[in-house]
Amino acid sequence: MNHDDRRTAGFKQRTRLSDARETLLAAATPHDRTVRRPLAEDAVAPADVPGYDRAAMDGYAVRASDTFGASGRSPNVLRIVDGPVEPGTAARVHTGSDVPDGADAVVMVEHTERLGDELEVFDALAEGENVGERGEDVREGTPLFEAGHELRPSDLGLLRSVGVEGVTVFERPRVSVIPTGEELVESDPGPGEVIETNGLTVSRLVERWGGEASYRDIVVDDAELLREAVESDLDHDVVVTTGGSSVGERDLIPEVIDDIGEVLVHGVALKPGHPVAVGVVEDTPVVMLPGYPVACVVNAFQFLRPVLKHVGSLPERPLPTQEATLTKKLPSSPGTRTFARVKLDALGDEPTAEPTRTSGSGILSSVALADGWVVVPEEIEGYDEGDTVAVEGWEWSA
Repeated sequence: MNHDDRRTAGFKQRTRLSDARETLLAAATPHDRTVRRPLAEDAVAPADVPGYDRAAMDGYAVRASDTFGASGRSPNVLRIVDGPVEPGTAARVHTGSDVPDGADAVVMVEHTERLGDELEVFDALAEGENVGERGEDVREGTPLFEAGHELRPSDLGLLRSVGVEGVTVFERPRVSVIPTGEELVESDPGPGEVIETNGLTVSRLVERWGGEASYRDIVVDDAELLREAVESDLDHDVVVTTGGSSVGERDLIPEVIDDIGEVLVHGVALKPGHPVAVGVVEDTPVVMLPGYPVACVVNAFQFLRPVLKHVGSLPERPLPTQEATLTKKLPSSPGTRTFARVKLDALGDEPTAEPTRTSGSGILSSVALADGWVVVPEEIEGYDEGDTVAVEGWEWSA
């Protein structure tokens, strides 16, 4: 389709959201850059933990057979030694210390009484009692974590305990964020001007999702300047633009991407934000987000988040959800997936969800003041008042 055709045709046909997302992911290739951080390869324990039999209690290391028959009224008497434990001897140990050779049990200090070089034992022990065996925690060769596992603080402690000082991990995926629009300014807007917020919001979302954002300066609606901005950042794993993705006279970014690469999808059956587009330039996926703030956020979640996770080999977790009862009817158009903003009220016996707006994709406060959104699938015409719905929370997603 040539440029004039695209402008006059509008969006007579819109791609299903799931199909559009699959098209984008198919065009993106996970990077293979690694650094010494978290996990590009399987982690296996190189040694036993503990690396020795250790005392689990303060007391005396003994041979269990030397304690048979011992009781409070009839203690067994052993000779205290410093070295290996031989028949009839015992050695002082502390919790966590090495159990001397020859010993196979530890009698707790409170079950003994020392009399000079002799020890009265008042408890009969079984072999292995109060002893942590070598490898009790981790055996050498035990698989610890698979490639792709996202390391947690406790995981780092476990790796350190088995002697692993560093692991090979994938670098954070690098995302270029390019805000576009003739009307955008950094501050002090005049008539017809708007403070740039989409690029800032998207950049912070990228960082929350595990990426590294390059938040660029505003680029005005000029095809050559837009082209230069995109081409200068093709060394990134993903390029994302905000604004200029529709079919108006000043919506130039799809044309630019089609000139230097390929637009794969333009126009998706979702609301808000159907003018979203995705493409590829020199093997770098490009996500073209709409300029209206709500539409920008919705589509960032639907397209930028999954492609960022894909190229960075990061786990993609479902958004946190909570069931709630709708306080009002929530309409939707069949064939379009709708993301309706709601406010949650957790007071009372059952949480409720009140729609804040069903339209107005330019009202940023309707996102900031909402607690989540309800996803209305393409197959239904909405939800009725009193229906139980799943509210997806975006603010704390990772």
